[in-house]
Amino acid sequence: MKRIAILLISLTAYTINLLAQQEATTPNGTKVVLWDDGTWQYADSVPMYQVKAGEHSQLELPRANTRDRIITHTGFALLYDEKHEQARWVAYELTSAETKRAFDRTDKFLPDPKVKSKTANDKDYAGNGYDRGHLAPAGDMGWSAQATYESFYYSNISPQNPGFNRGIWKRLETQVRNWAVENEAVYVVTGPILESGLSTIGSNKVSVPQYYYKVILDYRNPGVKAIGFIMRNASSGEPLQEFAVTVDSVEAVTGIDFFYQLSDDQEKMIEQTLCVKCWSWSSKGEQSNRDTQKQSLANQCAGVTRSGNRCKNKTTSESGYCYLHSESNSGNSRSQQEQQRATTSVQCSGTTKAGNRCRRMTYNATGRCYQH
Repeated sequence: MKRIAILLISLTAYTINLLAQQEATTPNGTKVVLWDDGTWQYADSVPMYQVKAGEHSQLELPRANTRDRIITHTGFALLYDEKHEQARWVAYELTSAETKRAFDRTDKFLPDPKVKSKTANDKDYAGNGYDRGHLAPAGDMGWSAQATYESFYYSNISPQNPGFNRGIWKRLETQVRNWAVENEAVYVVTGPILESGLSTIGSNKVSVPQYYYKVILDYRNPGVKAIGFIMRNASSGEPLQEFAVTVDSVEAVTGIDFFYQLSDDQEKMIEQTLCVKCWSWSSKGEQSNRDTQKQSLANQCAGVTRSGNRCKNKTTSESGYCYLHSESNSGNSRSQQEQQRATTSVQCSGTTKAGNRCRRMTYNATGRCYQH
């Protein structure tokens, strides 16, 4: 018989007896929870227990050492990592009211004046093909002009693969906003997984993370719950649920102690439990987000020209590349001759309605411009 935690509630206190559990993945990719008595459950079937929420100030802030200097802005707080030139974590509470955008994004990236050691700058990201990816998204800060402005500080920015930043990472950000509405408010901590040996960009040696994480806590009655995510810095069309893990799992790979202000019993129970079904997963909402993304203003292509400059074409593709660079960055093997055609401008081989050869130049491997 599968064992569950027992919650004993009295008028003044409660005690939680929680069995140790460990997350595992079967050969076919199914997530299961292993209990200390040798029994197991499908991770989706593990219930989130009813916990009485208490009063905590700045519950979103992870544990910090005495030498750490937490930087606080209007809408979020962060711990800056000088070695990697980006935040180790960014934390904030997102309420339902704050999901209603009142101010548009500025798209003006600036050094953070509160980071005394100085942050990255525009030159670090110029011409390298990476997006300036937000950790606390501008979409979560639209309730305040100042919060929106500060979300573009480089302390809140990390180099992200365009397909990741504009694709699955954006989908997760949208899902978190939906959860804030459904649950009145959620606590969010997010950031890159920083480790030694990462590649860097720019003169300031900004590390390029291979993975990012996000943990979310709903600390409202009824049904207190938490969930974590670990995602590779790459494009993915997989459902968000495929990246869901326990908060403990995120702590194990980051070394960060989340939600430490909770009582030990609460923290242990909440962070060890993965209940995917306790959260809403709206495929309709994800599709709506994709449609909105396609309808929004195009982003600058992440491709690099032969002269070494960033391509100035605009694109709405999730890959982050325009039609000139999409094939050369798709990973498909092509002959050297085809590669040369994709990077050399030639006159279009199409014919106009008047019967003349098209005079437009094209980089397309087909030898034809966008009209033909």
